[in-house]
Amino acid sequence: MRNVLARVGDRWTVLVVTTLAEGPLRFTALHERIDGVSQRMLSQTLRALTRDGLVTRTAYAEMPPRVEYALTPLGRSLGGTVAHVVGWVREHQGEIVRNREMFDGPDDEATPGAADASSPT
Repeated sequence: MRNVLARVGDRWTVLVVTTLAEGPLRFTALHERIDGVSQRMLSQTLRALTRDGLVTRTAYAEMPPRVEYALTPLGRSLGGTVAHVVGWVREHQGEIVRNREMFDGPDDEATPGAADASSPT
């Protein structure tokens, strides 16, 4: 169970599934839409998602060759869950940023969590 959670909770998986929810895409188009992902990481993520049955890879016998990636029914079912998580993040992102800023504030004892950060665990 742990390795499946690691796959579906991976940031690149979330971004690939969210992007492919709009419809099938070629590798280059997918790479352009996912900010910050390297070609190597995108390739590895797509390979893993294909292996897990969440994404299909369709190669068309054309010149030049064309390959498209799309969500499978299993991938679409994950896409619905991911969409809820993304919505939650959008709704609460400002609050989370403010909390981080308060936590990471000046180094004094009044900073929430300052004592916890310096104490051994």
